[in-house]
Amino acid sequence: MTKTMTGAKMIVQALVDQGVDVVFGYPGGAVLPIYDEIFQQNHIEHILVRHEQGAVHMAEGYARSTGKPGVALVTSGPGATNAVTGLTDALMDSIPIIVLTGQVPTFMIGSDAFQEADTVGITRPCTKHNWLVKETDKLAETLHEAFHVATSGRPGPVLIDIPKDVQFATGTYKEARQVETHYNPPVKGDIDAITELAKAMETAKRPLFYTGGGVINSGPAASQLLRELVAATNFPITSTLMGLGCYPASGDNWLGMLGMHGLYEANMAMHDCDLMINIGARFDDRITGLIDKFSPGSKKAHIDIDASSINKVIHVDIPILGDVAHVLEDLLKVWKSRGAKTNAEGLDKWWAQIKDWQAVDCLAFEQKGKIIKPQYALSRLEALTKGHDRYITTEVGQHQMWAAQYLGFEDPNRWMTSGGLGTMGYGFPASIGVQRAHPDALVINVAGEASWLMNVQELGTATQFNLPVKQFILNNERLGMVRQWQELLHGERYSQSWSESLPDFVKLAEAFGAKGIQCQDPDDLDDAIMEMINHDGPVVFDCLVEKHENCFPMIPSGKPHNEMLLGENADTANAIQAGGAVMV
Repeated sequence: MTKTMTGAKMIVQALVDQGVDVVFGYPGGAVLPIYDEIFQQNHIEHILVRHEQGAVHMAEGYARSTGKPGVALVTSGPGATNAVTGLTDALMDSIPIIVLTGQVPTFMIGSDAFQEADTVGITRPCTKHNWLVKETDKLAETLHEAFHVATSGRPGPVLIDIPKDVQFATGTYKEARQVETHYNPPVKGDIDAITELAKAMETAKRPLFYTGGGVINSGPAASQLLRELVAATNFPITSTLMGLGCYPASGDNWLGMLGMHGLYEANMAMHDCDLMINIGARFDDRITGLIDKFSPGSKKAHIDIDASSINKVIHVDIPILGDVAHVLEDLLKVWKSRGAKTNAEGLDKWWAQIKDWQAVDCLAFEQKGKIIKPQYALSRLEALTKGHDRYITTEVGQHQMWAAQYLGFEDPNRWMTSGGLGTMGYGFPASIGVQRAHPDALVINVAGEASWLMNVQELGTATQFNLPVKQFILNNERLGMVRQWQELLHGERYSQSWSESLPDFVKLAEAFGAKGIQCQDPDDLDDAIMEMINHDGPVVFDCLVEKHENCFPMIPSGKPHNEMLLGENADTANAIQAGGAVMV
């Protein structure tokens, strides 16, 4: 039966039909018809944010933790431009979100009307696709297509710009099943290429699985198939920052994260492997380091849903275009049908070498004195929370890298961080989106005081909607990663890498109606963390840590994987003996 309704009602109806249960947004003149329709229904909850950037990051957190698309709603002009950072963040990290923006009426577009901006033009480079809808009859079709584009192939953000007169006008509503889509990216990999990879796996002496966020984006089946493949082959496995959780941190074959601040054993294995199997990662610069010295002796395979990612940065020998879950399913079948063979002798020697690298103990630290080491803070957070139904978000900086190093993730969708764009201010609103998706879970945002202050206003959102997010701030009173680079690379000239005016975080939390906790003594840390965990509302935990601690291991800019800076407690002599060049 044909349904006639206003454009504003179409928007709400399409969201309901797409299974949306929450929208993160901020009202304004150009979206008031949509807000009026939201007021008159009970299917979708609206979370009122304090800044449009926060709305998009909340949608990202919701999407990353559920595997479902997140939705944000903002007004025209500054509402849309404030969403640009979140859109770019989602594009870099392949997060499926739908951003709805209001626009001035169609007859006013181009006249420099109040709160007018060329939203489609501005957001074209930072969305997977975007639309300006000028006819109400095309609105529902565009909305359904947007959800399909955002979630199909390589996921990403999409945006629909909707003029106000289109929201008021009446048109015909189309259901999703009535919409024909022309975007159907391939999901099955080429069987000949998959067979070639299976053959390479049979003879490799030093194989390595290099996994990324694409495994998580492919869904739970991909992570399960990956675990089966690792168990069947006994190959070592590492991951990018975005791939943490696709293979359990407690797994016997886990080498930890690789890259600029990755583990010694992971980076050494990447450098020395003879078969690198890239599964859903994009060879970004924080992983590759110096490209012409990146894993110089290896045959490289790359499984990816995005054709543009294959051979873009690193030339590979076995390209496989397809969805990770489908490709891994076929790879397992082909490899097993050929006898499930591996080079046992070579693999034994490879694991012996890896054990030597692991003996370096690159994350070793010593907690001494009365100043909390950031590594100790996160080690205790891990010990006291790992038995919970736990989700972790982060801001960006040293604390982010320490969290990746010292927190263990057993499952996908439990780790939300800004990888590609490195967006300070991401973690707090993302934690709110995660908490809304998982109301009974323990959601912790690991933050630095500088990053956290970038979206501090979202404390109002957390308290208004009683979302018990825990903000675990490693407060070193510095822009920690900036200060570290200035120390190591810029002659200890600390230009603008600290603030001379920080708030009292406990009083700030209380001013918003949240609980504030401060801890500066390592002897009090466990009790303070438990107080944070057990509080039933939002908490700001101000953990005062060593001000000048550096994050190691570290691959300096322009160096290969086998030349790393190690911390003072790592076994440097053993590292050199095990084949690595340790820089001092």
